[in-house]
Amino acid sequence: MNRIIVICGLISGVLVSTFMVCSMAVCYQKEAFEGNMLLGYAAMLLSFSMVFVGIKNYRDKYSSGSVSFGKAFKIGLYITLVASTVYVIVWLIDYYLFIPDFMDKYTAHLLKQFQAEGPTAAELDAKVVELAGYKEMYRNPLMVILWTYAEILPVGLVVTLISALILKKPRTEARPA
Repeated sequence: MNRIIVICGLISGVLVSTFMVCSMAVCYQKEAFEGNMLLGYAAMLLSFSMVFVGIKNYRDKYSSGSVSFGKAFKIGLYITLVASTVYVIVWLIDYYLFIPDFMDKYTAHLLKQFQAEGPTAAELDAKVVELAGYKEMYRNPLMVILWTYAEILPVGLVVTLISALILKKPRTEARPA
């Protein structure tokens, strides 16, 4: 089981991290600093397909074709944690070494989008304060880690839940005639 978790988790983590790094590179090249959130979450879903593969592999090869919901969820959870940890580590490296001005550019982009909506002066001031708070939080590496986990972990948990529900298969006991 541990081998399946590590292999599937690493594959998933590398897939989603590769996409994230490439999309951030493209996003950074654009003056408008626009990305595609839908495409990003689609990449997460695609990479978390390894959760399904891992649970199914365990069920079919190591558990005689059956697995309980709890066991399936546990395997999926561990795969999700491995993949999410890879994603967080890659983001930390990318952020601190290659794009340390990310929050400056991102908050400026968000403020520009908000200004296009035509807010009142009070609303604009409140938004500036809110974005400054986010920038301040992002100065703390622990907060960077927590925000990054909060970005990817829920997607993996949903995929884990759905996969465990689909792949659960109770043991069938041979009944005496």
